[in-house]
Amino acid sequence: MNRNAFLKFGLAAGSFFTAPFSLIAQAIHRKRGNKAIRVEAGKDRNDKPISLFQGDTFFTKVSTKDTDGDLFIFESVRDKKGGPPFHYHYEQDEWWYVLEGEFLFKVGDETFTAKRGDSVFGPRMVPHAFAKINEGPARLLMAFQPAGKMENQFKEVSTGIYAKMTDAEIDNYRKASGFEVVGPALT
Repeated sequence: MNRNAFLKFGLAAGSFFTAPFSLIAQAIHRKRGNKAIRVEAGKDRNDKPISLFQGDTFFTKVSTKDTDGDLFIFESVRDKKGGPPFHYHYEQDEWWYVLEGEFLFKVGDETFTAKRGDSVFGPRMVPHAFAKINEGPARLLMAFQPAGKMENQFKEVSTGIYAKMTDAEIDNYRKASGFEVVGPALT
């Protein structure tokens, strides 16, 4: 086979194999709609902030439903020191941007502080935790990509369902939501 014929065949075969993926991408794009979403400062996308763990409030900015499950973004307003236990997500990357306050982060084996304007990325399957360490208010902008079940999990936990579960049931619930706790919270 000469070079030109080989290249023409390769291009034709490539189109044949990639065409179905192009159609899928177009279908996904159509499901999202084409309108901007504006959420004002201090407001929640669904007009119903999520309250967690005695003093933490999550204001959804981009809902899982807005992106067909590709992304979930929320602002976390934290009054008390501390944060979640050391954990990892099976399929979600997590990103944090400090809007106010100071936080201690541990991602894998690295531990460091982050303050206003700093961002931290936690890859999926890598254990991570963070803790608010300053006095006074603190705020984080947080994102999960893809969204997975985290938005729904936060909503359910805010109803107090953990109080009705055993430790084993909580572990199973977390796993069903796409993450596992592997260590204590940072202090």
